[in-house]
Amino acid sequence: MPRASTTSDPFNAVAEPRRRHILEFIAAEERSVGEIADALEMEQPSVSKHLQVLLNVDLVTVRRDGRRTLYGT
Repeated sequence: MPRASTTSDPFNAVAEPRRRHILEFIAAEERSVGEIADALEMEQPSVSKHLQVLLNVDLVTVRRDGRRTLYGT
């Protein structure tokens, strides 16, 4: 049986440890990509890609606050 796509299956999406770390970090408070990248010592493009996967499986919310984009759970 083929494995479900990472972009459509929440379980496969959180199988990646960096995505779990992102979810843990934003669980208590909404954060920007820059804040997540700095705190987890990741590059911003990498954080953005991981957040997009988490958004696709509805594990993350996003909202605009002026010029900032904030991510939460």
